[in-house]
Amino acid sequence: MRILVEPSDYTLRNAGDMAMLEVAVTRLGALWPQASIQVFSDTPEIFPRYCPNVTPLPTTGRRAWFAPGPLARRLSSVLPGATRLERGLRRQWPALMRILVRSRLKNCGNDGKDLEQFLCAVARADLLIVSGMGGLTDAFPDYARELLDVLGLATRRGRPTAMMSQGMGPLSDPGLRAQAKAVLPRVDLIALREEHAGRPLLRSLGVSDDRIITTGDDAIEMAYRFRSDRLGTGLGVNLRASSYSGVDAALVQRLRPALHEAARRHKAPLLPVPISRVPGEADADTILELLHGYDDRTDGGIGIDAPLKVIAQIQRCRVVVTGSYHAGVFALSQGTPVVGVARSTYYVDKFVGLARQFGSGCVTVLADDSDLAGRLLTAIDRVWDSAFETRPGLLAAAAQQIKLSQAAYRRVYELVECRAATARVEVER
Repeated sequence: MRILVEPSDYTLRNAGDMAMLEVAVTRLGALWPQASIQVFSDTPEIFPRYCPNVTPLPTTGRRAWFAPGPLARRLSSVLPGATRLERGLRRQWPALMRILVRSRLKNCGNDGKDLEQFLCAVARADLLIVSGMGGLTDAFPDYARELLDVLGLATRRGRPTAMMSQGMGPLSDPGLRAQAKAVLPRVDLIALREEHAGRPLLRSLGVSDDRIITTGDDAIEMAYRFRSDRLGTGLGVNLRASSYSGVDAALVQRLRPALHEAARRHKAPLLPVPISRVPGEADADTILELLHGYDDRTDGGIGIDAPLKVIAQIQRCRVVVTGSYHAGVFALSQGTPVVGVARSTYYVDKFVGLARQFGSGCVTVLADDSDLAGRLLTAIDRVWDSAFETRPGLLAAAAQQIKLSQAAYRRVYELVECRAATARVEVER
């Protein structure tokens, strides 16, 4: 049994992605204890040993497959469709593209072994599984195209495929939508983190309802398992400043006084809850700016660099205010209410979906509201005062989503085993 895992984070610098990957491979390892489970990684030398049968697969071959050729690069400035033409060749005639890429690598002194390792891993996988992510979106067009291409390679060979703990969209780019329409209806199972945006999008792309299931986020299980039996006293803080969140320095300046006022009003420490450590969008940097003037001794939580550390930090909180989706997931799954701050459609969908999964105890504040400070303070006061009343409902919602998520993995197991049994019968005939 060979399982190939496509993760959201190849460098393990996002606590949410790390938690979803750990839960995914742990479940797969329990279902198939004798399987070989390979996970794409940029840093195979430091890849965690989640299970005895899990090993990293370097992404060098994958990157070689998707790297634009020298001719396409030279022509792209005068012929914008050159790169698109090469992408089409890769999808429609992969065998020919394999020859071309190998030749290109050979001319550079590369023996092509990494390329063959990647292509063989996809071609021979008994299951290609995409672990939790929000990668199929206009916000990450290059990655979305590559992910769909990998899925296409597997489905054209009849390999079983599944996507777990998925946040879908927004997806309005015509090229991406066309590619998704060609690939996603052939994926055997797509497990969504939320119903709000995901299912309508998949339906519009031609995916049948019998291949879609809504389970909640895989990371819920980790946070729920390590939950505390009581609420903390702090006000957790997170904010994601990035191109895809729409958060900038001006918004940080608008949010800071409101957060400080909320902390003073409730006599609470402001506690950093960072999720991403990716350079250029590291949450600790933004949190440091938010806490300036209230707690000038903080480092923004730079040492909180793993899922369990984030979970432990949230245990000190009574409420978490966050611009990052997974800070909200980790909090709600422990029974801690959340105020989500969102500007981009990408994040509005995430928080609205999260609120629908957990019910009361999760409030979304739109960052472009003309009365942002007032809305934020009102939301914080509301969830702070009702924190003890909403806690049982949040924990019950987390427990239910864990059951649904585990059931989805069992469904993948049954699907793969049934297909393998059918194949054996056909061979015997």
